[in-house]
Amino acid sequence: MLREWFGYSLQRKLSFIMLVTTLIPLLFLGTFAFTTSSDITKEKAQQAGLNSLAQMDAKFQFILKDVENISIFLIGQRDIQSYLKRTDENLDAQAQILGLMTNLVYTKDYISNITIYPSNNTMPLSTSTIYNSSLDQEIAIKQITDKLWTGLYHIENYLGKRQVFSFIRPVRAMNTFQTLGWLSISVDEQVLSRTWSVPQLADGYGQVALLNDRNEIMSSTTKSWLSQEADSLFPGIKDRVRGYSSGVWTSGAGKTQQSILFYREPMINWTIVGIIPSKLYSAQNRYILQLTAVAVALSVLTNVFLTIFVIRKVTTPLGSLTRLLTKINPDEPLPHYPVYTSDEIGRLAGSYNLLSTHIEALKKQLIHNETRKKEADMRALQAQINPHFLYNTLSSIHWIALLNEENRIAEMVGALSDFLRFSLNKGKEYCKVSQELAHIRNYVQVQSIRFPDEFTVDYVVDARLSDTFMLKLLLQPLVENAMIHGIQMKEEPGVISIYVELKGNSMHVKVMDDGIGMTEDRLREVTESLYPAEGMEANDASYGLRNVHERLQLHYGLDSGIKIESRLNEGTCVSFAIPVLEDNHENLDR
Repeated sequence: MLREWFGYSLQRKLSFIMLVTTLIPLLFLGTFAFTTSSDITKEKAQQAGLNSLAQMDAKFQFILKDVENISIFLIGQRDIQSYLKRTDENLDAQAQILGLMTNLVYTKDYISNITIYPSNNTMPLSTSTIYNSSLDQEIAIKQITDKLWTGLYHIENYLGKRQVFSFIRPVRAMNTFQTLGWLSISVDEQVLSRTWSVPQLADGYGQVALLNDRNEIMSSTTKSWLSQEADSLFPGIKDRVRGYSSGVWTSGAGKTQQSILFYREPMINWTIVGIIPSKLYSAQNRYILQLTAVAVALSVLTNVFLTIFVIRKVTTPLGSLTRLLTKINPDEPLPHYPVYTSDEIGRLAGSYNLLSTHIEALKKQLIHNETRKKEADMRALQAQINPHFLYNTLSSIHWIALLNEENRIAEMVGALSDFLRFSLNKGKEYCKVSQELAHIRNYVQVQSIRFPDEFTVDYVVDARLSDTFMLKLLLQPLVENAMIHGIQMKEEPGVISIYVELKGNSMHVKVMDDGIGMTEDRLREVTESLYPAEGMEANDASYGLRNVHERLQLHYGLDSGIKIESRLNEGTCVSFAIPVLEDNHENLDR
């Protein structure tokens, strides 16, 4: 019955087919849009969380540096040195030292107290009276031989019970380096925890914890976490953060799912951990789902209306023609069909044949283009795989060398890996001057291991040019040319000097060596090879120079080529000048 109902009307069949073929993809598109938006929202929240942790780390790093600077200042004070050398308790000296330490911590609310423990068993000097302390249970001060940070412990002073952790270092005599005592600077956890609240992690939904190098929680927005082992709260965190400066992973499932972010503090190897609960994503995803549902519903209604409208426009003339054809009388002329419908129906067969021929040609062209595209994709994939395979192989060799304590091999492979990574990285044409010089240092490190004690490289670089962009891979061929054709031809070690200086709006670069130099005829031959005749190939000795010369002229103009100066048995100088570029040239790289 249903089949007959569809088969009787072309309009019904077209309406059903068009609605199904458009509505189903539309629903899939809505689902895909919602899923993609949810993932993007999650990624943005995680990235924003990492940025917040980075800001918190900057504040924490300021506190660490401040504590370090205060300790350096105090242990170098003559009054403190003199007091610690005495065997009696000098009240005037004590008052002076306490005044100095109190002034240092007056405006620093995160410092709970500063205490000096003399080694001669006299009473400690502290900026605040401590009624009770569990520091002795945490560490034996007199056994400390180097600076360190303690774990979290309790003290009781005029503010009540507080939780603190301390930076402790020995105080040694300036001349004899004899240990005179120990300096302790305690950080108040309650004050430090304010750092984890500004900026708010995940709009206040997140929680933050500070882990020391033993994975103990030293400070947190959740006070019940303090002094606990991080693995008890975040299973596997020790393995996940090892070797990384920052990162994120997902823990739990369902309503208990949460994103765990971390940021490593490089000064003391502590870690700031942030936790973003799934309810934050749920609230944002609910809003995205509502918007997506409304957009899909409006699109469905619009699509239904347009589908019915378009199908009626198509099928109505055909219906009129059908009715006329059913009334044909063999004995009478064909019924007259209006001109606008007669033209469409009359040209239908010819248009179809023409279209069929055209579609077949387009199909063949499309197949040909798709085949070429797949070949190009395969070549691009192969080009991408090969460098990664090379990097991974070099990395494996590097670690095997380290495991076998072959440090020179490890250094050589590491430098070569960095050298190749810079040369092949993403096909970018421009880099900073500092990156180009780092590339040269990697090359020099590899060559110095191959040819030990045969050469040295001097760098004279204007610091103002470090972040200036230049065409990459310009210096390495010049250094290689100086090394192979200049230095290695000498019997004694040689020196290669690299000069990068700013003159006006131009960057002037020189690569000089004190090698064997060139005769005037050889210098003329090499100079002429920079401007070869059509079809002429450069020899091995001048290929690198010619390549650099052509790249300079292509990117900076005909006046930016290299210049060569040389004297026999004195050395060679290769130089060029390019305009100073201050942006990152993304458009040029493209």
